[in-house]
Amino acid sequence: MIAISRFRVPEERTEDFVVHARAAIDALSQADGFLTGDLGRNLDEPTLWTVSTRWRNVGSYRRGLGTYQARMAAVPLLSLAIDEPSAYEDPVNFDL
Repeated sequence: MIAISRFRVPEERTEDFVVHARAAIDALSQADGFLTGDLGRNLDEPTLWTVSTRWRNVGSYRRGLGTYQARMAAVPLLSLAIDEPSAYEDPVNFDL
């Protein structure tokens, strides 16, 4: 399962956002079922950022968000994300 959250970050808030995003990824990485996490800045729109995480399954993701560490570091950050769907099925699960 892939979770992708996008953020609009004013240039003057970039440093603060990066610190909080890295802390969120670090907190989530402690959860069972966490596979990888990335922070990215859009090349064409530098105020558009993404936090992407990959999980063993959707249950792992949901349990990961419920940990104390995630509630302190990740949930406040994720509450600032652009309001859009963020959970994606991993392509290895597709019958194409």
